Amino acid sequence: MNILSGVIPKAQKVVIYGVEGIGKSTFASQFPDPLFIDTEDSTLHMDVKRFDKPTSWTMLLQQIEYVKVNKPCQTLVIDTIDWSEKICKDHLIALNKWTDSSNDYGAKYIALEKEFGGLLNKLSDVVEVGINVVITAHAWLRKKEEPDEMGAYDRYELKLEKKTAPLVKEWADAVLFANYKTTIITDEKTKSKKGLGGQRMMFTNHRPAWDAKNRWGLADELPFDYSQIAQVFANVTPQTQVVENPIRTAANEIAEEKRKANEPIPNFAPERNQDINPSIPVSVADLMKLNQVTNEEILQVIYQGGFMPADTPIENIPDDLWGYLATNWEPAMNLLNTKIRNF
Repeated sequence: MNILSGVIPKAQKVVIYGVEGIGKSTFASQFPDPLFIDTEDSTLHMDVKRFDKPTSWTMLLQQIEYVKVNKPCQTLVIDTIDWSEKICKDHLIALNKWTDSSNDYGAKYIALEKEFGGLLNKLSDVVEVGINVVITAHAWLRKKEEPDEMGAYDRYELKLEKKTAPLVKEWADAVLFANYKTTIITDEKTKSKKGLGGQRMMFTNHRPAWDAKNRWGLADELPFDYSQIAQVFANVTPQTQVVENPIRTAANEIAEEKRKANEPIPNFAPERNQDINPSIPVSVADLMKLNQVTNEEILQVIYQGGFMPADTPIENIPDDLWGYLATNWEPAMNLLNTKIRNF
């Protein structure tokens, strides 16, 4: 039985949320070797590494899986989690064919909680391989009512649904709230009040007016500057690596076998790199690019999956079928890799 003592350096799970425009993305960019999943184009003005903007829930999950397997960074940044939640909602609406007249809100929130919990599990897997995960979020004011108190008061919370916000807070090692510190002064003559100041601050522990926590022993209130927490991440430096695309790796292995047998070597590149047909919606087109799926291959998935007759032009594929493929991408890829692709 092994017994350990002392501090054990480990990758961290951090949530940074705050009011609009306070600099959450800039703050996150200062973490060690960050790689962004930018869901709202908030880093376009910044010189950072980023994935293509995810246009589907499946694409976002694949990007996280890529980081776990290939370790291309020391910090993965999800910017922002509330926009990620919207992508998740759109995914569930398409998957379950919910409409505005679907009134079973309880089932919808349960489905959202389950799907979002799966996202956090994947992010925990990233942390387990030594990569920090930073989540940014917007803040909003919600009315808080305590069961043992009279009345209610406003407090800042994560801009998430009531089922998903607690999951994110419990998952994190630290929840840091960023806001401007304002001092209220009263004019002695007129008794009118005005606010002065505006220094950017981060609050690290729970207060009635906001959610926050940390496991690092931080002061309750600090300047909103990465240098205030940099020491926490000084000893967490996983080795990054770049791994070849699995499609290309398989092609290289086949080419080597053909070379040894003095047989013609197939040329995979022209077919794999062709342009995506403009009739294909962006949610599917982006998944095709990410998984190097050609126009002909996606048509074969549709034909062999029994969705449309084999002579149906790609321009005539209905929108609801494209939506089905985007939300059921894994079984579509399973059909492609087991029945259609023949390297």
